[in-house]
Amino acid sequence: MDKQSILEALRNVIDPDLKQDIVSLGMVGDIELRSNNSVEITLYLTTPACPLKEVLASDCEKAIKQVFPKVKEVKVAFKVKPWQSSKPSLPSIRYWIGVASGKGGVGKSTLAVNIAATLQCLGAKVGILDADIYGPSVPILMGLQNERPSVVQHQGRDYMEPVERYGIYVMSIGFLASEEKAIAWRGPMASNALRQLLTDTWWPELDYLIIDLPPGTGDIPITVAQLFPLTGVVIITTPQRVAVADAVKAIAMFSQPPLQVPILGIVENMAYFIPPDMPEKKYYLFGKDGGRSLAQRYNIPFLGAIPLIETIAENSDLGVPIALEADNPVAEAYRSIGKQIVQWCAKLVHQKAMA
Repeated sequence: MDKQSILEALRNVIDPDLKQDIVSLGMVGDIELRSNNSVEITLYLTTPACPLKEVLASDCEKAIKQVFPKVKEVKVAFKVKPWQSSKPSLPSIRYWIGVASGKGGVGKSTLAVNIAATLQCLGAKVGILDADIYGPSVPILMGLQNERPSVVQHQGRDYMEPVERYGIYVMSIGFLASEEKAIAWRGPMASNALRQLLTDTWWPELDYLIIDLPPGTGDIPITVAQLFPLTGVVIITTPQRVAVADAVKAIAMFSQPPLQVPILGIVENMAYFIPPDMPEKKYYLFGKDGGRSLAQRYNIPFLGAIPLIETIAENSDLGVPIALEADNPVAEAYRSIGKQIVQWCAKLVHQKAMA
């Protein structure tokens, strides 16, 4: 048994998402053989939020012990591959994820903060950019409505510092404008404000930046798609026909040649109502499977359905993302969506690298 033979054994371990062996993918780092007949290996991941760590560790152990039955123990350590922004003018952010909708009132901002909370719980460094210039709601959903960003100086220039809550870095126009005043800006002014909100903020190195886009197909979503290297967008809708019809327009906008932003998946919000006193009952108040049918029609991943329950509204008003709660079925639904987003981002980046 030597390092080369261990490496050959690990060629039998296939990454479940990328469908290639971990050696060919360059995931295997150090291999240490111990005198007590144990093996220690290091695997390099593209994100600390990888939900398949335990699967990979188990598969590595099985592959090594199948070739070398006398091995007593296989220890697997995980590290994240170093990464640097390809554009020095932009913050060092590995994955840029937009959350979009065709119309307002479908739960887009709630989804954005719960995706961020899920990724942070998985071990990633996460930020949220509230790009809904006219109706910023992320500060309320994160319990930050009374906060203001501080000013820090880097390289002789003043920057705003994002506000941190639950280990998530947040920037919003809502921090800079009074709650009682309307932000009455025309399209170019709003686009410029958004650009400054991103570039005049001193973001730390992030694994994921979640961008809460305004609803519809106007200036802001187009500006974000043109200026920032979006990894992909998540489209949220309710089952209602009018919401699905508007979601179709959002899909069309991001898919058109000038933008061509990958759609990571569809989320169906308010999919059904569960009475608090009858948790086994489901009432389909806005129709049934509108989001799922939309995903099937356009061959887009269906990431999941979120029920309409009182707890979501209560947590939102308290500024606590429900995804942070343990043993909560709604929180688990958000966590499932977040894990799938991690996997689809990894697939897209790999496909792009192989193209």
